Amino acid sequence: MTADRFRVVARDGGARCGEMSLDGRRVDTPAFMPVGTRGTVKAVDPGELGASGTQIIVSNTFHLMLRPGSDLVRAHGGLHRMMAWDGAILTDSGGFQVFSLGGRVREEGVDLRSPYDGSPVRLDPEESMRVQRDLGSDIVMVFDECTAWPADRETAADSMRRSLRWARRSRTAHGDSPAALFGIVQGGTWPELRIESLDGLRAIGFDGYAIGGLAVGEPMEQRLEVLDALVPRMPAGAPRYLMGVGTPEDIVEAVWRGVDLFDCVLPTRNARNAHLFVRDGVLRLRNRRFRGDTGPVEPGCGCPVCARFSRAYLHHLDRSNEILGARLATVHNLWHYQKLMADLRAAVRAGMLSRFRREFRAARGLPVA
Repeated sequence: MTADRFRVVARDGGARCGEMSLDGRRVDTPAFMPVGTRGTVKAVDPGELGASGTQIIVSNTFHLMLRPGSDLVRAHGGLHRMMAWDGAILTDSGGFQVFSLGGRVREEGVDLRSPYDGSPVRLDPEESMRVQRDLGSDIVMVFDECTAWPADRETAADSMRRSLRWARRSRTAHGDSPAALFGIVQGGTWPELRIESLDGLRAIGFDGYAIGGLAVGEPMEQRLEVLDALVPRMPAGAPRYLMGVGTPEDIVEAVWRGVDLFDCVLPTRNARNAHLFVRDGVLRLRNRRFRGDTGPVEPGCGCPVCARFSRAYLHHLDRSNEILGARLATVHNLWHYQKLMADLRAAVRAGMLSRFRREFRAARGLPVA
């Protein structure tokens, strides 16, 4: 990614703050991207997204090509206009569905079944790039294979090298698209395979580099081992994206190591199950003890939910299966995540990330390394 599209503005140890400019849309990093798989972040509208501090979301190529179809999205002028979202959009390539839906992997591409009607679907690097161009994404991801965990070294190596070949095909098919194109590092939990993957991607050349195939069940210790080996070798002038991560604790540890972008379903999925993030962990509002709690979800939070509604009211809405309960919980969780990212950026700029990390972990009763 050229200097006019991404620049690092502050560093603190391995961590950094940056600014991305994507077709005039600004994204401050480190950034968290809520997941809007089907062109919507569940339970909230674009205005609520923007008010939370969200600048960029993630949508999914595979699901949108099936419903409503990329031709219909293109007819609207792209996904931004169709969903009335003024911020940036990153689209996953559909490669994760190879992992989650169990497609048949061949060198040419992947054969899957539609989760909607069971019809056969073929997805390959060329088709993924075509669909993402129809969607009008700001950041396009290469088509890759997400290696399952656990995987022996030979399996992880074969999968990673296939992803490299697909990355080169994706680069070619991307052609003259004005969107940024990110490569995806694979290689399982084998640091040497991760480094081989990164070296191969750098030889092809991409605007940014993602780390895929983590947060798929591996122990935290193995994930951090991969990050410690990989992130310092990633290009300093390009964004670094850790896919599918994660919890606030995961994000703080990855920012500490130099990662810039994150996405995860946790803040929205957990909200729909009445799990609300707060400074010292998670409140499970379905618990009967909240039935008479007239206090806000989190004192001093600053979000519109905490300013207006009580824990008891959200408990009541959830127990009554009222849609408003999911909406309010989602708004709170999105604000919580975006406040975390703003605090991380401020800590990096002030050279205070080490202190922030210690206090953050202590608030959750976690050991401070």
